[in-house]
Amino acid sequence: MAKTENVNLIDTFAEFKELKNIDRSTMISILEESFRSVISKMFGSDENYDVIINPDKGDCEIFRSRTVVEDDELTDPNLEISLTDAKKIEEDYEVGEEVTDQVDFLSFGRRAVLNLRQTLASKILDIQKDGLFSRYSEMVGQVVTGEVYQVWKKEILLLDDEGNEMLLPKTEQIPSDFYRKGEVVRAVVDKVENKNNNPKIYLSRTSPLFLERLFELEVPEIHDGLITIKKIARIPGERAKIAVESYDDRIDPVGACVGVKGTRIHGIVRELRNENIDVINYTNNLGLFVARALSPAKITSIEFDHENKKASVYLKPEEVSLAIGKGGSNIKLATMLCGYTIDVFRDDQTLDSEDIYLDEFSDEIDQWIIDALKSIGCDTAKSVLAIAREELIRRTDLEEETVDDVLKILHAEFDAE
Repeated sequence: MAKTENVNLIDTFAEFKELKNIDRSTMISILEESFRSVISKMFGSDENYDVIINPDKGDCEIFRSRTVVEDDELTDPNLEISLTDAKKIEEDYEVGEEVTDQVDFLSFGRRAVLNLRQTLASKILDIQKDGLFSRYSEMVGQVVTGEVYQVWKKEILLLDDEGNEMLLPKTEQIPSDFYRKGEVVRAVVDKVENKNNNPKIYLSRTSPLFLERLFELEVPEIHDGLITIKKIARIPGERAKIAVESYDDRIDPVGACVGVKGTRIHGIVRELRNENIDVINYTNNLGLFVARALSPAKITSIEFDHENKKASVYLKPEEVSLAIGKGGSNIKLATMLCGYTIDVFRDDQTLDSEDIYLDEFSDEIDQWIIDALKSIGCDTAKSVLAIAREELIRRTDLEEETVDDVLKILHAEFDAE
């Protein structure tokens, strides 16, 4: 009966092995450690025990070594055996010799078996968590897929192919992302935390790395190292700029990334919820790089303040709005891409001799208002007056009263003249 129960005990452990995907050698080690842990708790030490796991037979054997002592000198039955009991095992035993006999673990009682199961389950869970943390720590920056399991207000819970939990915070989702339970999501592993041995895997769809990995998946030349992504700037879900460089003169890096009729980039754009992606050629020439970063606008000249990392860009009036972009997105991305603060100005040659730059009104108009006007391409008085009042209010998002005050000040300047 004991043998049957013992076999059933090991069968239970085998079920753990199948469920937790732990390899054979690790499982044997866990079993041995679990048995030793229970024995040590019961007797204070497991040094005189040998635990042999037989995975092929589905059982285990436990042997205990004890020293033979005179019957009246027996003090610790776990470490010692009386001469009388030793002779029952083998007649030739004498005091001082070592006796090794097999022990039935089930003879330790029901509590020992329960402790064994709990210890085993705890060790398996610890190893599983350690393995999960190690595996995903090595995957930071890589694209993974997960199935939506639960949608919360601040994050989404995803499950990978093995049922491991991954979190996609709201802050790392593209603004137009919307998911239902059961849908499959692609994202990049952003970070992995392990507090109190409880690993948490965080994903991101807004990280520039996600865009970079998508290009690596779609463009073989990038994957093979023939084209390198040098810089990336993103406003997730809206627009992105990516600077690429080819180490082979025969390869057009921009053309390779876009693909014939945009075939390669279309898949990326769809994945990123129709994010508009500009691909430009990278160059070490900072002036040329800034000019390319501001495309589709064409600049006439540029001045640098390298100490403060600022660039003053001059353009023809019709190019200013292109340089700034919708909601200032183009100039914002160009600034992120180049690492320089970019200020846009109309070319001096195009300035009316009677016109006046808005900066000269700083005593009468607050700087934040001037900046708001500049953000829509108006850096001179006449460029502001050329736009209808309602249009100014709509494009700058300034209060009606504020716009009226500005117009009054500017009109007064020219009326005075």
